[in-house]
Amino acid sequence: MERMLVEEYRGGVLECTHAGHVCGVDAAGRIRYAAGNPHHVTYLRSAAKPFQAIPVLQHAIENRFGFTGRETAILAGSHRGEPFHIEAVESMLGKIGLGEERLVCATTYPLNIGARDNAVRQQLPKRRVYHNCSGKHTGILALCQALGYDLGSYCDPEHPAQKLILRTLASLSEMPEEQIPIGTDGCGFPVHALPLDALARAYLKLACPDLIPDPAVRDAVRKLTALMHAHPEMIAGTDFICSVLLRDPNIVAKGGAKGVYGFALKEERVAFALKVLDGSEEEWPLIVASILEQLQYPNRETIEALYRISQRTIRNDANVTVGYSKAVFKLQEE
Repeated sequence: MERMLVEEYRGGVLECTHAGHVCGVDAAGRIRYAAGNPHHVTYLRSAAKPFQAIPVLQHAIENRFGFTGRETAILAGSHRGEPFHIEAVESMLGKIGLGEERLVCATTYPLNIGARDNAVRQQLPKRRVYHNCSGKHTGILALCQALGYDLGSYCDPEHPAQKLILRTLASLSEMPEEQIPIGTDGCGFPVHALPLDALARAYLKLACPDLIPDPAVRDAVRKLTALMHAHPEMIAGTDFICSVLLRDPNIVAKGGAKGVYGFALKEERVAFALKVLDGSEEEWPLIVASILEQLQYPNRETIEALYRISQRTIRNDANVTVGYSKAVFKLQEE
């Protein structure tokens, strides 16, 4: 059964509730903490992006094309279309000699409100590079360009690049490839589903790469997570939870659409995966802050940063406080 994770109150009356599941695993990959069903199966959506980027770094594609650290970091990002994001994607496409029409993701406007308003104000057209997944797509195109794979079918689940991604995810999550369902993400890319405990195990290895037996994958993970920490703004954007968490060098984190989130703590050697069942993302900062507080996480600055970007205080359109939200779940130790 799911657990109530967050409640929202307006004028003292309970207005909304957000139920879901949380799973935490320890250094051995065993389920240590749970709220709801730790085996709940969910599509990873963009929480899969770090794993989708690993084959690119495993083959040193970033070195072959001269990607900068910021450019390489955005391979694992769900960027918000801020100017520095677009600059990075355009630069990478230029370095691999491809136009943005090669990207399968649809044309759109930036997710960042300021960047979107600026594009509309200037009457700029929608573009594929504005799509929040364009960094990931560009990375896979670079992989295909370097290894001689077909460019037009790079989003086909049977494409060799996608087979590399599936093999990587299966290994890190400790799930057999044939037991991982595959659907189609909003950007047109294949998307995989995992039980929350398997997703948490995969995130554990991002934070603790010494647990990865394959040296090439281990080295790729170390380089990728170092870049995520060095350039957190490339993983999401200004004041978005992924970028906020990655400013803490002890945390590796990434969220995905429809309420799925994964993060891991290096020193504590624990990892969590969660799913908000109504698909909402606004509750992530409150949920993650509550998990960290329940673990007695020592970096209070990270917790306070999460509260600053959360909906803990609900304000109306005139910025007047009209209510509050709170996390209401308790982790059960298994």
